[in-house]
Amino acid sequence: MAKVPVLKLNDGNSIPQLGLGVWQVANNEAARCVKEALAAGYRLVDTAAIYGNEAGVGEGLRASGVGRKDLFVTTKLWNDKHGYDQAQQAMDDSLSKLGLAYVDLYLIHWPVAGSDKYLDAWRALVAMKEDGRARSIGVSNFPQAQLQRLIDETGVTPAVNQVELHPGFAQRPLRAFHAEQGIATEAWSPLGQGTVMQDKTLTGLAEKYGKSAAQVTLRWHLQNGLIVIPKSATPARIRANIDVLDFELSAEDMTAIDDLPEGARLGPDPERFSG
Repeated sequence: MAKVPVLKLNDGNSIPQLGLGVWQVANNEAARCVKEALAAGYRLVDTAAIYGNEAGVGEGLRASGVGRKDLFVTTKLWNDKHGYDQAQQAMDDSLSKLGLAYVDLYLIHWPVAGSDKYLDAWRALVAMKEDGRARSIGVSNFPQAQLQRLIDETGVTPAVNQVELHPGFAQRPLRAFHAEQGIATEAWSPLGQGTVMQDKTLTGLAEKYGKSAAQVTLRWHLQNGLIVIPKSATPARIRANIDVLDFELSAEDMTAIDDLPEGARLGPDPERFSG
């Protein structure tokens, strides 16, 4: 079984480059999905308070037999808990549901349009890192302006920004800012909610490499230095999504995917979304 590559974060910790996302996975299905993924070689599992499945994720982690030090668990702070004390309590609630003493990465899920309370939440996350409840801290869905404000007002740069990113929505300006600041880019909806399966460039490359369009897309993410968390509750697809470590896209083929026309955002716009 090939081992998923890891990336070094700006705080010195390391994160697996490919993991399992469990958005829209029911709590009573999460344990099975997590156990299946860990048996297939995954070590990163990404959940969130708002998903309502942290307890199921924790059950799957325990049932897997994989030691805690070999796991990388991410969860996220929801939008209505951005006060400093609220964020602290939300973290404790998530840890209780997961059955863990700490998470490897804790993220602010959204900046919340029209509010600057994410600054208080970020100060709470900094305290969580200091007391050990979060090994690394970061954000999700943060545009450049909010990232810059976090850095300027607290002096602490997020380790990760998890954003919608897929072929045709490659987030190049934001990725360039991340690179300047040493922030790792993590992609949600990395398969464009299934749209990659209909793209002629990607299906053509799938035929060339003897892989699926989804596998070619995940390989593109990896070779771009992105962290990627495809979601699936189907055992065969969970296994297929990690079966991307035995081939490499050529530079020419990477460019062909990079050059796909820029399409529309599929999820909420962080500049407008308040949750």
